[in-house]
Amino acid sequence: MSIENTREQLISLINSALDIDGLEKIRVDIFGKNGELNKLKREIVNIPVEQKKQYGQKMNSIKTDVENSFESQKNAIEMKILNEKIAKEKIDVTLPGHYVRSGSMHPVTRVLYELCEVFKTYGFSVEDGPEIECEDYNFDKLNIPADHPARDMQDTFFMENGYVLRTHTSPVQVRTMLNSKPPIKIVSPGRVYRKDDIDATHTPIFHQIEGLYIAQGVTFADLKGILMRFLKDYYGENTQVRFQPSYFPFTEPSAEVYISCVACHGEGKSHCPVCKNTGFIEIMGCGMVHPQVLTNCGIDSENYSGFAFGMGIERIAMLKYKIKDIRYLYDNDMRFLKNFVR
Repeated sequence: MSIENTREQLISLINSALDIDGLEKIRVDIFGKNGELNKLKREIVNIPVEQKKQYGQKMNSIKTDVENSFESQKNAIEMKILNEKIAKEKIDVTLPGHYVRSGSMHPVTRVLYELCEVFKTYGFSVEDGPEIECEDYNFDKLNIPADHPARDMQDTFFMENGYVLRTHTSPVQVRTMLNSKPPIKIVSPGRVYRKDDIDATHTPIFHQIEGLYIAQGVTFADLKGILMRFLKDYYGENTQVRFQPSYFPFTEPSAEVYISCVACHGEGKSHCPVCKNTGFIEIMGCGMVHPQVLTNCGIDSENYSGFAFGMGIERIAMLKYKIKDIRYLYDNDMRFLKNFVR
């Protein structure tokens, strides 16, 4: 093949390819080690010295034109294949689509997020802590002595070396008081553990959210105000709220908080399964932080006071969604959970 007609013949050969396999064979014949272009390149040794430069320039021009022709033919073949594939794989856009079930938050998770968001609007920050706690943070610093019933083996999951599975999220409050200076205003949501028998209202693993506010001049009136505002914001302005004296070792004075029944709206109708005809439901415990707890955590109880409260997330969820058995929340039954898809 002479240098004069090489260009036309190689381009014509490339354009004769009808498919990718044929084009690949031609590529080897032209650009391979023993291909036509390399054969012509090796001929330069037989060219007179005065013609070598001109011969080399022609070779570079031919190589460029052949490479461009090869890429053009390759793109044309690939486009042809794509168009044929598209023509064979037409989609009928009128066919009905496949239904994809929407996901949703678990009701306990949703209530936990909702409560945190509500308290954030009141200026509380959200704090977290470990679920495996030392007895000092879980009991001692909270004014729960070693002989207190809450430390009995029937209530607490004890571990080795003085550690327990936390029975409440109050240790988060202890950690915050030890590591921060007043004013302190936090809520601490999380999973807790107690040796409860499983029934319609109890499980050994459940969730709590507790609140703590410490500053100068904090009173029980501040506690009542924030909790009444929260309960009316969450359950509606018509919700009635009652405080009943109670006892907790880490607060003094202490109280239990009740709201009007979400089922009978506080009327106490006979056979009401939620409030048992009383018209009110216990919702949480609260009180002023015991001065000894403040002292245990390095806070001057003469200059600072505070309040604390705590409630069960599952109980809030059961009241909000009128769930009669707490076990429904943990059975992973899709027939139940699909009711909470939004």
